[in-house]
Amino acid sequence: MRKKKIITIVGARPQIIKASAISRAVALFFADQIDEVIVHTGQHYDENMSQVFFDELGIPSPDINLSVGSGSHGKQTATMIEGIEKVILDEKPNAIVVYGDTNSTLAAGVAASKIHIPVVHIEAGLRSYNKKMPEEVNRIMCDHVSSLLFSPTKTGVENLLKEGFKQEAAGNYTMDNPGVFHCGDVMYDNSIHFSEMSAQESTVLADNKLIEGEYILSTIHRNDNTDKPERITGIFAALQAISKENNVEIVLPLHPRTAKILTQNLPAELYLSIQSNPNIKLIPPVSFLDMIALEKNSKMVITDSGGVQKEAFFFNKACIILRPETEWIELVSCGSATIVGWSKDKIIEAYNRYSNDSSLRFPPVFGDGKAAEFICDMMLKHLS
Repeated sequence: MRKKKIITIVGARPQIIKASAISRAVALFFADQIDEVIVHTGQHYDENMSQVFFDELGIPSPDINLSVGSGSHGKQTATMIEGIEKVILDEKPNAIVVYGDTNSTLAAGVAASKIHIPVVHIEAGLRSYNKKMPEEVNRIMCDHVSSLLFSPTKTGVENLLKEGFKQEAAGNYTMDNPGVFHCGDVMYDNSIHFSEMSAQESTVLADNKLIEGEYILSTIHRNDNTDKPERITGIFAALQAISKENNVEIVLPLHPRTAKILTQNLPAELYLSIQSNPNIKLIPPVSFLDMIALEKNSKMVITDSGGVQKEAFFFNKACIILRPETEWIELVSCGSATIVGWSKDKIIEAYNRYSNDSSLRFPPVFGDGKAAEFICDMMLKHLS
């Protein structure tokens, strides 16, 4: 049987980590049936994207890098469409595989659909119902040009059904007759796989003198929070109050951009008090294995990251969501996460509630850790 060729499109480090689950499944179970070409658009420059990153995680580095770089949404997306189209015409794949909701996801969906190459969208059906978020526009538009849509959750499938997709669609799947599948989450696959590696190799707790189960992990990176003084002030005022009133350590791996913005957007008095607070540890960005170690051993997680919300759930940690909405509504529905936005009072209230709650539930809503195998099997069955 002739091998099926897929082109995997990634645009940022988190997508490469997500894609590693598919690459691992191909290598272990489908090596004689699937050829994978990995294309990195270079959407985000990341100084941690050295070969050491790929070697540390044992994942394949991209075969092609388009080196698009940063720019306005329009310029960046247009440049990616042009580059991806050329790769597709050169490689002649059976399909392209995209993840989530970045500009590279949108660009790949547009490029492939225009020349009638099937699009496989992993993490399909996620909705925040806030179209002011560029990610929301990207994920909706990509879903509607995809032939195979793989949703990590039942809620994602339900969102697609509301938009006119049909889960019972059968036959030859195309853009006009797409296949919708509930597959579980490839990041749950990865968390299982990399958790043991992290336990053996990460020294981040020792390096920062953190005690298992006695610190809070916080991450803050979304422009909607960092670029608006009233929001970032509310968040950091809450963290300052929680750390002082409860004598609890809070560790924040900070992107350099976020660290710089703190000096600009926080009131000087608050910024200085945070800098002098021994219970708040502002540390440089950490590797994926270190982040897993921080999540797995924390007392609680406070974040505006969608990925970190899920990973907190994977490791049975309560999560306080620093946004007005979440794509991962299952976390809120089962009570293990709560949406607070940037309100100081709501953040503190959520911390106090979770600190005294021993009845949290973490049901298996993200699958069985074999989502990547399911996706590969479906691609083989339904790609011509």
